[in-house]
Amino acid sequence: MKKNKLYNLVLTACFLGYSWLFFFKFFANSSSNIDLTACLFKRITTIPCPSCGTTRAVQEIVQGNILSSLVINPFGIIVALIMLCCPLWIIYDYFTKKQTFYNFYLTTESIIRTKIVAISLIFLVLLNWIWNIYKQL
Repeated sequence: MKKNKLYNLVLTACFLGYSWLFFFKFFANSSSNIDLTACLFKRITTIPCPSCGTTRAVQEIVQGNILSSLVINPFGIIVALIMLCCPLWIIYDYFTKKQTFYNFYLTTESIIRTKIVAISLIFLVLLNWIWNIYKQL
């Protein structure tokens, strides 16, 4: 992936994530009788996907409830860190005319593509999925 495309994709995803959190903060709580489940997998199968609960987990982090966030979905911490760090990092790269974020992305991608890391990550995602199903999220 080219640098500009990556930066635009990450910034757009972060903007959408912030918008989704804003929507939940100010609109979802006021209309509690509306089901706002965005997960298509859960709507179709009634089984939570591995990332179900991530929005609530990020909301818990914003409120300072780290342990509660971990119980809801450990992916929330990863998403919160990405949403916080990546836009700042990309802005830094823009003003300094560097590509440190892009280089980090390329390095991380090559590490994730190694067999042992990929299998480990798949195992962790499956473990999280089992955890979500067990909690009846």
